[in-house]
Amino acid sequence: MRTLRVKVVRVKGYCPVYNPGDEFFILEGYKLRTEKEICLHALASLFPWYVALSRGVPPKALGLGNQEAAYIQCPDPCEYTGGGTVVFEIRRLGDE
Repeated sequence: MRTLRVKVVRVKGYCPVYNPGDEFFILEGYKLRTEKEICLHALASLFPWYVALSRGVPPKALGLGNQEAAYIQCPDPCEYTGGGTVVFEIRRLGDE
């Protein structure tokens, strides 16, 4: 298993946790490494996908993007909550 880099590529609305360019890592398919706070709501959106992506299943095969990167977003519907919807790009390091 390789390391996944999860990077914020867009924030629609206002997110109190993330800004574009923020990133964290998932090591060996289950270890979370970060130097910043993590939003548990956003993290939950990664749960169905991180093991498959760590094991090399192409994002395109999962319907999440292209061959190199997966894209998911947090579940906050910012237009209704006043919060922010965050879009994450997920890449396996070494596959770039």
